[in-house]
Amino acid sequence: MLKLISFYKFVKILNPIDNKLIFKKFLIDNKLKGSIIFSLEGINGSIAGKQSNIELLSNFLKKKFLFDEFDNINECDVDFIPFKKAKIKIKKEVVPLNELFNDNKYKFQNRVEPEDWNKLILSNDVTVVDVRKSFESEIGTFEKAINPKINDFRKFPEYFEKLSSDKDKKIAMFCTGGIRCEKAASYLFKRGFKNVYQLKGGILNYLNKIPSKKSLWNGECFVFDERITVVNNSKIGNYLMCAGCRTPISKKDIQSPKYEKDVSCPKCFDKLTEKQKYRFRMRASQKLNGKLKTNLLHRASV
Repeated sequence: MLKLISFYKFVKILNPIDNKLIFKKFLIDNKLKGSIIFSLEGINGSIAGKQSNIELLSNFLKKKFLFDEFDNINECDVDFIPFKKAKIKIKKEVVPLNELFNDNKYKFQNRVEPEDWNKLILSNDVTVVDVRKSFESEIGTFEKAINPKINDFRKFPEYFEKLSSDKDKKIAMFCTGGIRCEKAASYLFKRGFKNVYQLKGGILNYLNKIPSKKSLWNGECFVFDERITVVNNSKIGNYLMCAGCRTPISKKDIQSPKYEKDVSCPKCFDKLTEKQKYRFRMRASQKLNGKLKTNLLHRASV
């Protein structure tokens, strides 16, 4: 059985770069694909492979960095591994906010279970904020949610300061898997905000636990792998990825005269030069020829 897990753990790592080769080898040896970020403040990753090998990785991380449980982990069954290879990334922060998460005093405060989320965000005195990138919000979001239209997470502190000078105001935040909200909530608590709530496990946890009939989620959820989007119970959604601008495209986008497979979509057609479009067409042609050649060689060997 193939599994995909998304996880994070805020834990001090003194020399993140020392782990790059160790874990890259571990992933390759155990036929796991995906990416793990190591930073001074912790770990963030999405990995897919056989369930037994996923468990080996989980245990190795816990043993290596001396913790018992991840701060959050979302998992689901997958029919294929939606990553091309294994990647280990070294960054200053697991989520860039220009401030390291190093104060456990504010950890996990006001986490809201998916079963309690609907009641919270339907309250008239609660401001619901989507802390993901703007294009992700456009694909799907919760009822009443504000899209701040911010694509750099480092700018969220400025946004929140403008959002409310009333630090007693109730703010409910959500993101894909919970890690952005974890860090944003800590930032706000330290600056005097008293009523900050976050969706535990993020949208992925909500979609796995709340039936579609009771869901306040509208649309699909963008994920950073080859599934592109998911819906309830982690089923693959209906979006594709534009080869020209690497942004998700809907069925409606595909009907546009500005859509050309492997070349462009309505979002990038007018931004791409003719030279770029020609290069993308050549790239697509080379890939097709490569597949045809592989198939012919395979048939000849049978």
